[in-house]
Amino acid sequence: MGITKTDFMRGMQCRKMLWLDKHKPQYRIIPPETQARLDAGNDFGDRAMGMFGPYEEMTEYRPGTRIPDKKRMAEKTAAHLQLGTPVICEAAFIYYNNYCAADILRKTESGYDFYEVKNAPEVREQFIRDAGFQYYIMNRCRVKIERIYIVTHGPDEEHPFVPVDITEQAKALAPWVNEHIWDLNRMQKEREEIAAEPGEQCTFPYECWYIGYCRGERAKTAEQITIEDI
Repeated sequence: MGITKTDFMRGMQCRKMLWLDKHKPQYRIIPPETQARLDAGNDFGDRAMGMFGPYEEMTEYRPGTRIPDKKRMAEKTAAHLQLGTPVICEAAFIYYNNYCAADILRKTESGYDFYEVKNAPEVREQFIRDAGFQYYIMNRCRVKIERIYIVTHGPDEEHPFVPVDITEQAKALAPWVNEHIWDLNRMQKEREEIAAEPGEQCTFPYECWYIGYCRGERAKTAEQITIEDI
C-alpha cells in the first residue's frame, strides 16, 4: 500500500482524512456541487491533452472496471519514454509503491516538461504542492523533468489554456515531500482510527468528504450509502 498524489494531498490536509479513505470509505459523502466540480475538472483535463497536438494516452483499466491499472500504465509509460514519444498524457510512475500519473509530459531536447492541468482561473498553493509531489516521484524514477507548469483555464475559447511556470517552487518541495511521504505510508496502515478534532482542515483547501462523520452526523450507515452517493 503506497501513497498516490491524491493520498498525499488529502493526508497533508488531514491525516485522519487519509486514514478514513483507507479504512472507512463507506462514510464518504461527496456533495453534488463537489462532484460537479470534479467532473468539470476531468472534462477540462481531457480537452487539455490535445493542447500540443497529437499525443499518446497511457490510461489503462483493470478488466471489466473503470479502475486504473497502475502497473500496466507505468509499463506503457516506460515504453513510450524509451521511444521518445513527443507528448505523453497520464504518464504513470511507481516508486516503492508510491504513484503518480502526470497530466502531460512534453519532450524537450534533453528530457521532458511537465504540465499539471487545473480547471481554475489562477495558480493556487495546493496546485504547486500537487505538482511537487509528482516531480518527486518522477525524479526518483530517473525521469529528467526540466520545466514544470500549472495549466489554468484561459479567458475565452480562443485562449482556453494558460501555462504558468512554477518550476522553482515545485522542485524546491522535494525535501518536504520526502519528509512526509513515508510517515503517511506508515500512518495509513494503523489499525486504530487517527484522532483529529474538527477544525480549519475540515474545509481548507477543500471540504472534507467525512465532515459529517467526524461531527457525528451519521445520517446514513454504510449499508445505506449508494453508488450515487460516492
